[in-house]
Amino acid sequence: MAHASLTGAVPADGAVVNAPPKTLSLSFSEPVSPLVLRLILPDGQSKTLETFVLRDRTLEIAAPGDLAAGTHVLAWRVVSEDGHPVAGSTIFSIGAPSSAPQAAGEAIDWPVRTALWLARIAMYAGLFFGIGGLFAVRWLIPDGAAGLPVIKMALLLGFSATVVSLGLQGLDALGAPLSNLTDRAVWSAGLATSFGLTVVVLSFAFLLALVTSSRATFSGRAASLVAVVAGSAAMALSGHASSATPQWLMRPAVFVHVVTIAIWIGSLPPLAYALQHGGDAARQALGRFSRLIPVCVAALTAAGLLLAIVQVQTFDALVSTAYGNVLLAKTALLVVLFLLVVANRWVFTKPAERGELGSARRLARAIIIETMIALAIFAVAATWRFTPPPRALAIAAAQPVSIHIHADKAMAEIAVTPGRAGPVELSAVILAPDFTTMIPKEVTFVLFNPQAGIEPMRRKATLQADGVWRASGVVVPIAGQWHLRVDILVSDFELVRLQDTIEIPR
Repeated sequence: MAHASLTGAVPADGAVVNAPPKTLSLSFSEPVSPLVLRLILPDGQSKTLETFVLRDRTLEIAAPGDLAAGTHVLAWRVVSEDGHPVAGSTIFSIGAPSSAPQAAGEAIDWPVRTALWLARIAMYAGLFFGIGGLFAVRWLIPDGAAGLPVIKMALLLGFSATVVSLGLQGLDALGAPLSNLTDRAVWSAGLATSFGLTVVVLSFAFLLALVTSSRATFSGRAASLVAVVAGSAAMALSGHASSATPQWLMRPAVFVHVVTIAIWIGSLPPLAYALQHGGDAARQALGRFSRLIPVCVAALTAAGLLLAIVQVQTFDALVSTAYGNVLLAKTALLVVLFLLVVANRWVFTKPAERGELGSARRLARAIIIETMIALAIFAVAATWRFTPPPRALAIAAAQPVSIHIHADKAMAEIAVTPGRAGPVELSAVILAPDFTTMIPKEVTFVLFNPQAGIEPMRRKATLQADGVWRASGVVVPIAGQWHLRVDILVSDFELVRLQDTIEIPR
């Protein structure tokens, strides 16, 4: 379920080094923040690694000074830029491999995941029916004030769910069970993610709406406007769109999408209350609603299409990814909702505006059905919390696979871009034993896969202006473990060969 992916490690995954490393490093496809770093020793004991430096997308970790020979597992858990936790491990051996120690697997904690999903639904309900409903009562449908008790309940539900979701986010970030919800470290971890800022701003919006919900004066109207703006802005501070580019376009698109949903969906319960009471005020409110909502629907549809295009990218991803499947399910429910909206507008609204007997009550019942469909959409959309968008998957797939190979006379930092089977580019930085840049006369890459019966493929590299040797147009026909050799012609009389294995994924 990773939203950021590991692109390289030192020592490389599966590497055998002669001496204990002084520094361990992990490189990722996007900036991350470390949560838990553990080194599992050959005897099965675990050491927590607390000394590290974060340099852009690379995490440099100070290794313990008393590492023994054998196989070690570096287990890591970080939070990606969009606020979602990512976990994994790499293996390296000192001297020679030993039986690998067991690292805890990344099993799905269904109680935590279910609680996160339910909290997200309640948070949406509070935002759209609570904050959005209060805005509707104060600005669009004053006659719907009879629904204020329901609106206050939605606000309390949303505020409670938002606060609890911070702790649940911390559990998910640390991989802790639901029983640890009261631990202070769990809440600190949740607050440290980008979702923590969403919780802070959204909680402010809920509290403002709750405190001013009984005020029908100008201050109450102004507070409802601030609450709906702050609540919508909060949703743009974390999540998939927070790390998508260009953010100057994506974050406003999320804001427009959320604020228009809040105005539209939040108006439904107050409008149903007003219609049940009837009268001129209800008909006037229906007229205002009928004029405003088409504009809101058009804006949220345009913003939603933009977000979908950026996140999904290809039609194939709609079917082949979990994110695309959720989008299809949400779209199907939206189609049903839009059809009902059209029916309400052309079948029920005109008679209700004319005051025909029973028409207002029929429209109110139809609005209640719309509300139920909206709740179903919230439930479907809440599952996006657990599905990386195709955009993120494509970025991860395009990241290079890298290895470090060294010998007595030279070493090389080699990258295969993109890090998957198919057409790739091979690149290498050649270094002297003292880590200074070496400029050899010639560099040749050699790839072969004996298990698959593939003989050596040789590609001569070209030195670029940035000091990197590159060979383009190389095709890795299948995924799997490949042998990669670099032939470095240091002089007319000296050839250094560096060789290691590299895992090429699909």
